[in-house]
Amino acid sequence: MTLLDIQGVIKLGESAREFSSYLEKVLNDETGPVLINFEGINYMDSTGLGELIGYLQKFEDRQRKMALLNPNHRILALLKITKLDTVFKIFDSRDQALSFLTSKEASA
Repeated sequence: MTLLDIQGVIKLGESAREFSSYLEKVLNDETGPVLINFEGINYMDSTGLGELIGYLQKFEDRQRKMALLNPNHRILALLKITKLDTVFKIFDSRDQALSFLTSKEASA
């Protein structure tokens, strides 16, 4: 399992490219499920959201699960408004996220 602790902002430009590059590296160099800790993310725009959606599909195509941990209220609101809270597994507890990601259901 890979835990990504992301910091700062994810928006159009360099930060979105860095986020995408980091996810691509995890996709290609690591195995197993991925937990993205959003606790340190202050802001994410639609570009960051698009990267997140694209990589969710890429991880699922490789039978790898991805979950989000501790998104702040703004990011959670963005996910709810776009109905993406029904697409992503979102947790506010690391233990719950790890339990989901390491369950047999998650390794399908």
